[in-house]
Amino acid sequence: MAIMGAFAQSANAADSELKTAIAKNYQSQLKPLFEYFHQNPELSFMETNTAARLAKELRAAGFEVTEGVGKTGVVAILKNGPGPLVMLRADMDGLPLEEKSGLPYASKVQQKDPDGKLQHVMHACGHDVHITSLVGTAVQMAARKQQWSGTLMLIGQPAEERVGGAAAMMKDQIWKRFGKPKYALAFHVDSGSEAGKIVAEEGSPYSGVDTVEITVHGIGTHGAYPHLGKDPVVIGSQIVLALQTIVTREVAPREPAVITVGSFHSGTKSNIISDQAKLQLSVRSESKETRALLLSAIKRVALNTARAAGLPENLLPEVVEVDTPTPPTLNDIPLTQHLKKVWTEKLGKDAFATPKMRDGMGAEDFPFFVSEPYIPSVYFSIGGTPKEDFERESKGGPAVPGHHSPLFKITPEPAVRAGVEASVIALLDLLKK
Repeated sequence: MAIMGAFAQSANAADSELKTAIAKNYQSQLKPLFEYFHQNPELSFMETNTAARLAKELRAAGFEVTEGVGKTGVVAILKNGPGPLVMLRADMDGLPLEEKSGLPYASKVQQKDPDGKLQHVMHACGHDVHITSLVGTAVQMAARKQQWSGTLMLIGQPAEERVGGAAAMMKDQIWKRFGKPKYALAFHVDSGSEAGKIVAEEGSPYSGVDTVEITVHGIGTHGAYPHLGKDPVVIGSQIVLALQTIVTREVAPREPAVITVGSFHSGTKSNIISDQAKLQLSVRSESKETRALLLSAIKRVALNTARAAGLPENLLPEVVEVDTPTPPTLNDIPLTQHLKKVWTEKLGKDAFATPKMRDGMGAEDFPFFVSEPYIPSVYFSIGGTPKEDFERESKGGPAVPGHHSPLFKITPEPAVRAGVEASVIALLDLLKK
């Protein structure tokens, strides 16, 4: 009993020391670093200054750093004896938004996008928290080399907002060049959860997404003589409405699925019936079976709606899957359960946010790292909004801004510190001697 008591005291002392070290590092390094990243956001695949600063900080922590992976990506390696290779990823890019948060360190940056258009740029999704925490994790892991063995890989990923950065790094042979991880981790700050609290779902925290384009053909004619043509606007409208029955009547009620028609364009003038309409769809799912069902049914509905309108076979709609489909983010359940146990032992049950029912189907490109070949992974979240803000909102006060809002803001200290602490605890466990 005395031995166990001494061990418990030693473990508690180590956990307390980690908290203290992170708090000191936040004040001396991470706070100004966060404000630098927040004030200097850059658009997807244009994160040159962000990547350079991240690389500089990781080199200073003792890592071997390679820049320009997947265009602007950063890979940092710290070898520390025999053992597994474990990866932690953070995304770097901002969004084309004008910040209206009112923060004293708000972004005033403008940047030309790939089309040459000048855009306001803002960290409206918290990627500044992610890369700041990555640096904090690097500092703590380098200071604790006696506590772990193996190789730590830290990734600064570009272009998550465009869902292209992870695929670009994979195309750049990241695993061949630096080694394939045994485990992979990532986290996202969440404005909808209490600041500093952890959420780790056993299953799918983010959905998969496909982009589908439907070209609806018609037979053009004068608007005063509709009977002489086939109106693609009417046919396209019927397709839009019919697509919703796929989700409501073909997908099981408890299975997540969304079909959104986000773009519908046709015609040039009020009295001309066009000969073509174009629809753009966002299709979201969380299993291979549901994805296959949705894509097959979309094509069936489009073709047969046109047939019902009397279009000949040579004028049936063209249904095309465009871009690279993004798989759902699927947490490895045994690994997630294991890390939740570790976090609970180290941080207590109060470290976790109360699980909420997800009310959307956002997507992430992290799965490109871990789906093929499969790597056991956990994608968790850290809350970023103080409890008092939620209490004020519940009493009729200002609403807590969501992600991708120009009003978006995170309380950085509890979010960054919790992100570092949760990451370090997980990595020390996965890389333990």
